[in-house]
Amino acid sequence: MERENIELRSTISDDGKLRVNLEPVPLAEPGKGQLLVRIEAAPINPSDLGLLFGPADIGTLTSQDGVLLAEVPQQALKAVESRLGESMPVGNEGAGKVVAAGSDLQDLIGKRVAMIGGAMYARYRLIERESCIVLPDDAGPEDGASLFVNPLTALGFVETMRAQGHTAIVHAPAASNLGQMLVRICKDDGVGLVNIVRSEEQVKLLRDLGATHVVNSSLDSFQQDLEAAIEETGATMSFDAIGGGEMTSIILNAMEAVAKRKMDSYNRYGSTTMKQAYIYGALDLSPTILRRGFGFSWNIGGWLLFPFLQSADAEVVKRMRARVADEMKTTFASHYTSRITLEEALDPEIARAYERKSTGEKYLITP
Repeated sequence: MERENIELRSTISDDGKLRVNLEPVPLAEPGKGQLLVRIEAAPINPSDLGLLFGPADIGTLTSQDGVLLAEVPQQALKAVESRLGESMPVGNEGAGKVVAAGSDLQDLIGKRVAMIGGAMYARYRLIERESCIVLPDDAGPEDGASLFVNPLTALGFVETMRAQGHTAIVHAPAASNLGQMLVRICKDDGVGLVNIVRSEEQVKLLRDLGATHVVNSSLDSFQQDLEAAIEETGATMSFDAIGGGEMTSIILNAMEAVAKRKMDSYNRYGSTTMKQAYIYGALDLSPTILRRGFGFSWNIGGWLLFPFLQSADAEVVKRMRARVADEMKTTFASHYTSRITLEEALDPEIARAYERKSTGEKYLITP
């Protein structure tokens, strides 16, 4: 049976022009171990935006004949040199119905699956069975659309904490879909969690979910509130999706301030309490600023889901995926504020809205 497929593609040319458009893409019939899925829903995550728009200046975004166009600053081209001239499919994850399958997977035709593997902003996706979670019959496409990136990232934070000998976490910003999942996980697992948000509305949101420690960075008392929450939880590990600015530095300094209170005597090198900070996002593209008041017992690194999954023990990953499947409608439920078609994703006004990555706003593409 012949099916027409289109994909949302992103291309950056050698002269610094970004082009985002829909392209027809031929479909092969599924072979052994493969599924052909008609995509019903795919979320727009910050990691997707990094590929979709790259370092383009969103202020220059325009549309011509249904194609999004923008300028990429010349100084930013070096960072994306390896993708110049290449038409790249976008969309890390999604959900849809199996319409065809390899000879060994015929029993899955008609089933709905959640998927990860790129190229999800499309009408169809040919994918390996191992990259899918088969959803229960009562699960809709929105239940399965975001079952990989945010859920596995939130679980990955806790697994990383345990593996490195820490007992509690500081997370910023904490009111996102991912942050809400982390609140539920830590509550269920008895893990201390300090949530940093930016408004009283977000404080209420997380407290209603059962969060104990929520601090508002917009208040004059933020520093004192943060130190108090860190002292109560004993948090010595943080995950920061903001990236730019001073948030990671503020957290490390707060951890050090708490650690110093427990020292018996002065040490010019600060406390011996090891503080580990991870940056896992780039909501703020400005430079990361460190104001060095946190001694010498600290590490800062980057944390990404896919390298974590590749390095983690296979049994750990299996356990994580099983938990996501079991708790898809509770712990790992995602909420969407806007639903758009593939064609609407190319509207400049809509594109500027989902590119803002505003906390509490989640866009879903429904091809």
